[in-house]
Amino acid sequence: MQLHDYADRDAIGLRDLMRAREVTTAEIEAVARKALVAADAQLNGLALPLFSPALDRAENGPLAGVPFLIKDSGPMAKGVPFSIGSRSLEGIVSRHDSDLMTRFRAAGLVTLGSTTVPEMAISFATESVKHGPTRNPWDPERGVGGSSGGAAALVAAGAVPIAHGNDGAGSIRIPAACCGLVGLKPTRGRTPCGPDAGEPLFGIAADFGLTRTVRDAAHLLDAIHGPGVGDKYSAPPPRGRYADELEQQPGQLSVAVTTRAWSGAAVDPEVAAAALRAGRVLDHIGHHVSEASPAVAAEAVMQTTIGALAAVAAPFLTAPRLPDPSKLEAVSRRILDEARKLTALDLIAAFNAQNRVTRSVAAFFTEYDLLVTPTLGQLPAPHGTLDYNNPEHTTRSWQQRLFDYGPFTAVFNISGHPAISLPLEQSASGLPIGVQLIAPFAREDLLFQVAAQLEQAMPWRHRTPRVHVGHPPT
Repeated sequence: MQLHDYADRDAIGLRDLMRAREVTTAEIEAVARKALVAADAQLNGLALPLFSPALDRAENGPLAGVPFLIKDSGPMAKGVPFSIGSRSLEGIVSRHDSDLMTRFRAAGLVTLGSTTVPEMAISFATESVKHGPTRNPWDPERGVGGSSGGAAALVAAGAVPIAHGNDGAGSIRIPAACCGLVGLKPTRGRTPCGPDAGEPLFGIAADFGLTRTVRDAAHLLDAIHGPGVGDKYSAPPPRGRYADELEQQPGQLSVAVTTRAWSGAAVDPEVAAAALRAGRVLDHIGHHVSEASPAVAAEAVMQTTIGALAAVAAPFLTAPRLPDPSKLEAVSRRILDEARKLTALDLIAAFNAQNRVTRSVAAFFTEYDLLVTPTLGQLPAPHGTLDYNNPEHTTRSWQQRLFDYGPFTAVFNISGHPAISLPLEQSASGLPIGVQLIAPFAREDLLFQVAAQLEQAMPWRHRTPRVHVGHPPT
């Protein structure tokens, strides 16, 4: 198989070739390794050398033989080192598989490597001091978003069709928007989080992946959804296979569209225009579309995420060996310092703020079936824009910087609602623009139905970035 043939196919396309015995799993893995080496040389998306051999996996799972990457966001796979993008965490190895990794293996995914993240995975720019910037395949002078930035860069460049990501404030959807991908954040409790966590980031984070097509996202969720043993809570089970929802019509929906950030942050006109155009397309399809927005208190969002940052800091502060401050970036040091000073009453206030946001979003979905917003507030930013290593930042000023750049995503982590970013538009300069769809709680089926309609009406498969393994070398 040639690189361009490999890179042109999504995960289901590759899987079907293997099932038809037109190509072997060994041939697919060999070309995937070549693709990853070529893409990483230009984009800097791998956190470790490629695994040799690939991690063990089932031979007959629903995604058997499909090349895959995991995110360097913490302990994931037994025996695999992790650093969460930090120079302060050297030589730490996962002692066991996470429940999610067990499902990735059972699905038959061929895990070949680990992808870059910002330090502590709390930035919308994947530019750690440890690894340097991960570059955007559409424009290498621009960022890939974060924190699942390495995953997004390598999927967009055609190196793998699917890569693991997780999302605590937009960390799947924002890289998807920056890199022209499909990025789903599942409903709270839809995917397993154990055995090391009862509720990641106090329930606002969720694990899933980044893909180039809607059908790959549906098949991946079919393969991994459901609670793990002992999970604190779980989402209601789906009515059937998510992949089957792609063929179902949702009927006429009441769709709300907003391009105004709850925080009052400025929104780029090209980004706003993309969300409005998606609304017009949905109206043309036959849905009832109007302008409306949940009543979200921006200060409650900020207060909730302060509690979440304390959860990010906790593993660093409770480790047997505290991280060397000289090996931490400036914002990491500040977050750890401020987390030490938080009291139980501060955390209770954060939980109360989370409840207020969740109730307001849930009330909105008693009147509307779907909400459409931009994913990001801006086009993909040049490297250095967010500047995580700036010692002048406080925890509060860093949050403000993030939410000025990406004001539309964190609300739905807090509320737990499912949300997906679709690469529906491009800027005049050729940069991807993501549009976010949000559905009522546990209604990923509805997201997939509408996403499939938009994928047909506003297709993106014909677009490829400047850096792509299917192109001749430059």
